[in-house]
Amino acid sequence: MDAPPNRIAVLAPYLLALSLLVRFGITYLVPNGTNFIDLHVYVDGAATMNGGGLYDFVYHPAIPPLPLQFTYPPFAGLVFYPLHFLPFPLVGLCWQLGIVAALYGSAVLALKLLGRPDARQAMAWTALAIWFEPMRHLFELGQVGALLMFAVLWAVYSQRWWLSGLLVGLAAGLKLTPAVAGLYFLGARRWRVVAFSAAVFAATVATSIAVGGAQSRFYFTDLLGNADRVGVVKSPMNQSLRGVIGLLTGHDGGFGPLLIVAVAITAVLSALAWWRIGAEDPLGRIVVVMLFGLLMSPISWTHHWVWMLPLVMWLVLGSMHTRTRAVGWAWVALAYLGPPWVVTFTSHGDRPWYALAAGSLYVMATLATLAYVAAVSRRSD
Repeated sequence: MDAPPNRIAVLAPYLLALSLLVRFGITYLVPNGTNFIDLHVYVDGAATMNGGGLYDFVYHPAIPPLPLQFTYPPFAGLVFYPLHFLPFPLVGLCWQLGIVAALYGSAVLALKLLGRPDARQAMAWTALAIWFEPMRHLFELGQVGALLMFAVLWAVYSQRWWLSGLLVGLAAGLKLTPAVAGLYFLGARRWRVVAFSAAVFAATVATSIAVGGAQSRFYFTDLLGNADRVGVVKSPMNQSLRGVIGLLTGHDGGFGPLLIVAVAITAVLSALAWWRIGAEDPLGRIVVVMLFGLLMSPISWTHHWVWMLPLVMWLVLGSMHTRTRAVGWAWVALAYLGPPWVVTFTSHGDRPWYALAAGSLYVMATLATLAYVAAVSRRSD
């Protein structure tokens, strides 16, 4: 099918309302339904910037009982700093509403990039995606990933070079990972976007150093690239090439031979998929770029995989071979099950082979999808 049946489109607002009712019910009625631990780090960590303690800050949540530090660029601390003046329950509520808006906005933009603008269809996809495992974690942790995805998709959709560059530059200033979107604009030969996004990112660095002083310089000279500070690299919750190799081998080998080979294979598959998709399909191409970035990053927690939403929309509704729809719905099933999350919380210590395989599924499924896209032809319907 090219679009959800009409009856689903008619029911879309009610499906979305029901999804949100259940989601907010879990947040506010279920004990420990939402802990907002990352949002606490954003708000409470940023509050220490005035005293120069941004990267000394440690948050100790009761559940899960582990120390958490501020790991984002100092510009993010500047942006989050005003939030600590507001009551945290209000910040938490507004943050969740912002996640919903960003998911819906991303669905709207994905449909526009596909040439299928439809507000009700966007509602239906949003209602579906709220329960993807990465999105469940966005709500539970209070993460910023949906907003960054929306910014990148808006940059791809916009024909205004300054707006696209501004969005990508600011997103990279908040969290470095969106900078990989620059590869899309390089491939699309949108040179002014590339140049302006780099200038905007440089401005975020300069501003944070000017305001943040030593703590900002410490980030760019000592902390940048220190994956161990972010968390356990070989955890099943880290769905990157480095994370999965560490999980399967039992130790983090860093940038060793296995990772180099895996990176080379992934780069080839991504380039072939990019070429096969073609310039007339911007959604497919940005999805490939962002999946490549997720695999390349030393740390890609499962909540970073918000790009499953545009991925499945493109696979189901896009212009590749008709069989590709089945691949998209398989991704929906995978996103709902969330095998890395299941493995993390149901097995510990020496995991059996099937647990290791399940704990690697996002990465393995991505490599298989890239290989499939690189091999299939476009459909004519």
